[in-house]
Amino acid sequence: MNALAALRAALDAGEPAILVTVAEARGSTPREAGASMLVTARCAAGTVGGGALEMEGIAEARRMLASGEAASRLDIPLGPAIGQCCGGRVLLDLARASPTLLATIEAGKAEAEAAYPTVLVFGAGHTGQALARALAPLPLRTLVIDGRADRLADLPEGTARRRAAIPEAEVAAAPPGSAFVVATHDHALDFLIASAALARRDATYVGMIGSATKRESFRRHLASEGRAGEIERLVLPIGGSAIRDKRPEVIAALVAAELLVTFARKLEENRCTGFAPVQSQCNKSMQHPRRTESHAATS
Repeated sequence: MNALAALRAALDAGEPAILVTVAEARGSTPREAGASMLVTARCAAGTVGGGALEMEGIAEARRMLASGEAASRLDIPLGPAIGQCCGGRVLLDLARASPTLLATIEAGKAEAEAAYPTVLVFGAGHTGQALARALAPLPLRTLVIDGRADRLADLPEGTARRRAAIPEAEVAAAPPGSAFVVATHDHALDFLIASAALARRDATYVGMIGSATKRESFRRHLASEGRAGEIERLVLPIGGSAIRDKRPEVIAALVAAELLVTFARKLEENRCTGFAPVQSQCNKSMQHPRRTESHAATS
């Protein structure tokens, strides 16, 4: 259970709880700003990074539960003092669970999700089903499109889906910067959809399930339309070729990683902040100030 779901459950049950949130992450840290966990007297759900950092947050939350305090903040350097060598520094905000806090968190979540990149998955067959499961927990807005009602009905609960008699027509309606993953039951239909997606110059990713033979066949198809160069923008096979495994779940895992990397690179190019910046190594030059606390009762 994630922190938000745990927060709802705690409020419904009338169980006192503290929401611990990464307010600021400087340098190399295990989680980004916004990561959270919910702490009750008996358990914790979600994570702010694990290890000693998380234990500090849990201990402070349970101290607040015992004392009745409503808010607190921890300033924790991730260095030798707590046995973590990340080298960064984390500010944790702690707040007592309340309906007002829940409404604020839900509003923030809805705003963040509205800015997620869109992924259109064409085909609700075995690979499409696996993709829906793999993409569900990721910061992406996924829509699965198919003309077969029974296949769409088999998708995991909560998956956005659309029945379309002419799936390739759905490409034009996608938001700018969308990703298109083509994995239908029909090669001719795959070609129509991929061709429409490649015609959109703003597509962040266009991928098609298949083989080298299928890629060459599609290249000839594009060439017949005077578009031979567009094949360079097509990812085929999807998921790369480093692992030759045709199981749908494996393909889905590889494609999920491929999409995240592609979107992150695009966001980096656009200097956006939807994904946490990559930290290639610990920030060894950062100073390690002492851990400090501030509590609502004393500040």
